[in-house]
Amino acid sequence: MSRLILRISISGILLWGAAVLWAIVHYGGSSIPEEEVTNRPVQVPRDGYVGSKACRACHSHEYETWHASYHRTMTQVATPETVLPSFDHVRVDAVRGKPMQLERRSNEFWADFDDPDFRGTGEPPRITRQVVMLTGSHQQQQYWYSTGRERLVSKLPAIYLIAEKAWIPRQAAFLHAPIGSSGSDTGAWNAVCIACHTTSGRPEIDSPFGSRPVLKQVFESQVAEFGIACESCHGPGDAHAQANRNPVRRYRLHLTGGNDPTIVQPMKLTPAASSQVCGQCHSVWEFYDIAGERQANTAGLPYRPGDELRDTRFVAQPTVNINSPTMKDILSGDPAFVTDSFWSDGMIRVSGREYNGLVDSPCFKLATDARRTMTCLSCHTMHEARNDPQPVGDWAAAHQLGAGMKGNEACLQCHPALRKNLELHTKHRGPSGNLCYNCHMPYTTYGLLRSLRSHQISSPSVGSSVSTGRPNACNLCHLDKTLAWTAGKLGQWYKSPIPALSQEEQTISAAVLWSLRGDAGQRALIAWSMGWKPAQEASGISWMAPLLGQLLDDPYEAVRLITYRSLHGLPGFGEFKYNVMAQDQRMAVAEASAIWERTVDPKTRRTEPELLLDSHGNVNLDLLKQLKRERNDRPMSLRE
Repeated sequence: MSRLILRISISGILLWGAAVLWAIVHYGGSSIPEEEVTNRPVQVPRDGYVGSKACRACHSHEYETWHASYHRTMTQVATPETVLPSFDHVRVDAVRGKPMQLERRSNEFWADFDDPDFRGTGEPPRITRQVVMLTGSHQQQQYWYSTGRERLVSKLPAIYLIAEKAWIPRQAAFLHAPIGSSGSDTGAWNAVCIACHTTSGRPEIDSPFGSRPVLKQVFESQVAEFGIACESCHGPGDAHAQANRNPVRRYRLHLTGGNDPTIVQPMKLTPAASSQVCGQCHSVWEFYDIAGERQANTAGLPYRPGDELRDTRFVAQPTVNINSPTMKDILSGDPAFVTDSFWSDGMIRVSGREYNGLVDSPCFKLATDARRTMTCLSCHTMHEARNDPQPVGDWAAAHQLGAGMKGNEACLQCHPALRKNLELHTKHRGPSGNLCYNCHMPYTTYGLLRSLRSHQISSPSVGSSVSTGRPNACNLCHLDKTLAWTAGKLGQWYKSPIPALSQEEQTISAAVLWSLRGDAGQRALIAWSMGWKPAQEASGISWMAPLLGQLLDDPYEAVRLITYRSLHGLPGFGEFKYNVMAQDQRMAVAEASAIWERTVDPKTRRTEPELLLDSHGNVNLDLLKQLKRERNDRPMSLRE
């Protein structure tokens, strides 16, 4: 018996030793307590916050589905599990200046690159910095490095595209006006991103951000938790966790379905209050005054789920408060505050601001019955339903839509009369034409190098397209049709008024006009739409390559990237290579035209003049160049 105990003890010691050795190799030694980390912002729960792990024991399903969501991974510490691309002696050419060199040192990630904060003359010096955090895990990953100054971080000069498994210049990931230098994002995470990419973020900057050179300010940034965690939506959980240590209380609430006052349940709030839980991040907002900014600096944003959001911050809603004193004060210091986020009629045009679209929707503001008031939670859910058959990863990738909400059920739950004969209402056949979203939530919002659905419920309107420049749902699908064609159909079917149209709007495809004469935002939307399958099916694709080719030399790198993605999916372009950073893009334009000439049989080419094609299917180059010379080149920096 004693020998058996001895053998078990020795085996246990050996296994323990092996585990310790594995941990040392795998993690690079014992981990440092979070509050003792000095080279980045840290997670230190306080003020009633306890962290999402405290929720797991009692709410395992909710925890696991949240854990699989992209909300959780909005900000993460850089580890072998979170960093997607290889850093193993990788050279990245997609940067301004000299190539960036990546290196992995055990479980640390390092980069050598031109100093983005250098403001002298001549070539910038090289710096080597440790990558300590990252943002994103769905479309792209952006990497934050330690500057060596307290918890101040800055962004690497390149961003990693997950689908393409490729690096792009940092500036190319955003639709910003072309600039000569790479600029700097030092301090941007500490002062801006921390508000919505973490739970209870506290910048902790020693003076107002930007009041002094960033590298001379002191940053002690802390958060309750990286990413958007449980307490972002339910409020601080310490009181809830403490109260429910009592099993009798837990089971009584469970059996009776009673409300627990120690925690906020967004589903049980009023429609307005539940939507504001999402709107705390998914909106365009500013502080009312400097006092609010100071409070957020040291204590985090004062809003807690269940509060009135507008009590502590100004939510921009141009249809309502464009002439308010607060808006006028903001515009006096930031003239582009509205124009870089909204269309001219007040509809939101940038991603991540869906609350602004919701509150201007008739389904929200005109509903008289709370049960039929559309909220964020009418379609989306923060936790996948237990009866949802799709894998949790698919649910997360599909914008966390509730069970059955990918199709028309999202709308039919409040408009049941349309179930009997939806085609009578839509005047379309087939799934794309009968999908409510495609007509009433078209892709007129831009962000992350793609178009996204508007969250302001509206109906197609040629008049709005003419007055604001915003593409309408019909012409985003029927890319080969003119505004006059759309106006005629809407007038015939729905008695919509037919606005006055210019000669070009009557005779040239709306998509052609927007892609050649539009502003950078319009050009990006049309370039993306030409890669959208429903639009390709409705419009055909044989005519698209010459038009997309013209966008390969667009002054905005983001537009060029989106164009390349759409072009790459057309016949003959599978092996087409394109360098978005090339100084002269004319060769790429010519090559795209040559591929089209070789690929599309002249006998089967389309010959519609509205597509700038003559009776032989050749491109009307004179008219194309004329329209391109009329391009709206006003500087634009959409605030995604």
